[in-house]
Amino acid sequence: MASKTNPFTFLQQVRSETSKVTWPSRRETTISTLMVFVMVSLAAAFFFGADQLLGWLMSLILNVGA
Repeated sequence: MASKTNPFTFLQQVRSETSKVTWPSRRETTISTLMVFVMVSLAAAFFFGADQLLGWLMSLILNVGA
């Protein structure tokens, strides 16, 4: 069973571990954020197009089209 640590010791350990983390630079964060927006936009456009195409095909098959 693990020994319990008091809150003060825990916070010291958290601070120590946080200082070991290699944080991304502002440029890396900006580029990653932009890439996420681009990929989400592409995925949204793809699914919108697929939905429109499948809706059109279903209306042709079922003769319920506009």
